[in-house]
Amino acid sequence: MNFFKAIVAAGLVAASTSAFAADITGAGATFPFPIYSKWADTYKKETGNGLNYQSIGSGAGIKQIQAKTVTFGATDAPLKAEQLEKDGLVQWPQVMGAIVPVVNLEGIKPGELVFDGETLADIYLGKITKWDDAAIAKLNPKLKLPSDAITVVRRSDGSGTTFNFTDYLSKASADWKTKVGSGTAVEWPAGVGAKGNEGVAGNISQTKNSIGYVEYAYAKQNKLTYTGLINKAGKTVQPTVAAFQAAAANADWAKAPGYYLILTDQPGEASWPITAATFILMHKEPVDKAASAEAIKFFKWAFEKGGKAAEELDYIPIPEPVVKLIEKTWSADIKS
Repeated sequence: MNFFKAIVAAGLVAASTSAFAADITGAGATFPFPIYSKWADTYKKETGNGLNYQSIGSGAGIKQIQAKTVTFGATDAPLKAEQLEKDGLVQWPQVMGAIVPVVNLEGIKPGELVFDGETLADIYLGKITKWDDAAIAKLNPKLKLPSDAITVVRRSDGSGTTFNFTDYLSKASADWKTKVGSGTAVEWPAGVGAKGNEGVAGNISQTKNSIGYVEYAYAKQNKLTYTGLINKAGKTVQPTVAAFQAAAANADWAKAPGYYLILTDQPGEASWPITAATFILMHKEPVDKAASAEAIKFFKWAFEKGGKAAEELDYIPIPEPVVKLIEKTWSADIKS
């Protein structure tokens, strides 16, 4: 009899758990979409709670959280402390990764072609238009480059990947800084637009003699030819987790108001120059406190159990001391 009662009780617990299973809604950056998808899949299996995340670009993600249509927004272009205050938002970094230039050039293998920031800027300024231009040839004396025209591909939507890419170009090229500058959307002097990291990756894979920029996981998943870069220390580096970690090691999150920190063009001989964090935005006073609490549970789980999955996709987990700071921020600033 007791056994029967135990079975019934277990059934009621299971029923009540599934009744409260909630889908967490979020929208924004395409940069972290591969890892957020992987985390969501595992989390659903473990807890029964799903994550409904729209990969629509950082600009759109910021608009959606400001409009209170989602539980959280995601952006690779962090908001400054005064903007967070104005919108009643809390921000923190959830994971780090890197942006890589990618090309579709016959006979060129991943990592063989090398750029410096100035040459990359000149291609995107429309000043360098052919693959065998003297500036590219000088950096790649051993490669046989075609005389074909370069098809420049860039983002058409408001994008944190663009924010970090153009921030890097602004640091590497005075010409880019004065003529174009940095932002989630800029007045591009050259190129064809594509939506999301997905769109740029698709466009590059289908277009010969093209160049673009994507988050590294997209380059790997789509088997795109990434390039090497010459970093701030003048060293040629390849996009590897070690190079991303070398750049991320300089991040002093504790001294960054609202965790506002840009990781492009970091010092260090091993640093990858276009490393970036991706951020979560939530309201201090959420419209739906239950959904907000569920979202925090998901992010806490991702910090505690998602590191290995992040590394498998070549992202960099947020260091443990920073996670502790973030958890204090949640307790102090988000009303649940």
